[in-house]
Amino acid sequence: MSRTTLRSTSHSTTRPWRSRGVRMAVPVAALAAAATACGGSGGAHAHRPAVPLAATSAPNTSNEGGTIATAKVGNLGQILVDGEGRTVYLFEKDQGGKSSCAGACAAVWPPVTTTGTPHAGSDAKASKLGTTTRSDGKKQVTYGGHPLYYYTPDGGVKGSAKGQGLTQFGAGWYVVSSAGQKVEKGGS
Repeated sequence: MSRTTLRSTSHSTTRPWRSRGVRMAVPVAALAAAATACGGSGGAHAHRPAVPLAATSAPNTSNEGGTIATAKVGNLGQILVDGEGRTVYLFEKDQGGKSSCAGACAAVWPPVTTTGTPHAGSDAKASKLGTTTRSDGKKQVTYGGHPLYYYTPDGGVKGSAKGQGLTQFGAGWYVVSSAGQKVEKGGS
């Protein structure tokens, strides 16, 4: 058999499913997934903080430090949110301003991270804002000494607080008041 015949035979008899359309779909899907994971292609909003595109995305405050503010969320009252209105939480297991949530915990409860200095927005107190260094070297935003987290099932949706009052990974998770205290009402 000639080389040309062999090539034709292998594509048509051993891998009939491998058409040009299928070969193109996989790289296009991979590129789309990569763009989603990276927060998109930038475009007109490249200067804004990254907005999660999927529930599994870990939201991030911006390179400039991001903003922690307050907003009225359901029956919880005024609680801390990020600059995009996404609810942030504290973890009762954290001690001394250090995070106790890594690995599988951080996949469900992504830390609010920054590469700059966080800023206080509406009704948040700048004196309560700070950062702590995580075990992976990233800077996590703190408020009143509590490292802050998102809850993945909130999906980055403004005003969602599905994590309120849950007990996971060995302790409770609560939204935070502007005074830097856990808010216990409205829990599961």
